[in-house]
Amino acid sequence: MKPVQLFDLAAAQARWLSVRQATVAGNVANANTPGFVAVDVEPFDKVLARTTPAMVATDPRHIGAGAPPPIRKNEQVSDVPVKPSGNTVVLEEELMKAGEVRRAFELNTAIVKAFHRMMMSTTRG
Repeated sequence: MKPVQLFDLAAAQARWLSVRQATVAGNVANANTPGFVAVDVEPFDKVLARTTPAMVATDPRHIGAGAPPPIRKNEQVSDVPVKPSGNTVVLEEELMKAGEVRRAFELNTAIVKAFHRMMMSTTRG
């Protein structure tokens, strides 16, 4: 099994967040375009599941080895009707997505900085 490279994983998430932010921005920009259908990107956990490093319980004492998977929030279809122009963009939802992207990027950056500081302190002795 190949070791998980934290910095590679963080870079992959940063690229995914960049694509998601561009998608959200495109939805907002086309909020008044007749017939425009709002889009979103595939969740990062599904993208990550297709990559080589997968989390595996290699020891029965690992946390969550025999536990059921965590409850996940279901994706719900918006109850907002389609506008007469055929546009499906809901600005409130898009702004919430933009906030999620910002928070995820800040968390990603904070974790990378913390691990970088940790690595620098161990190499300095």
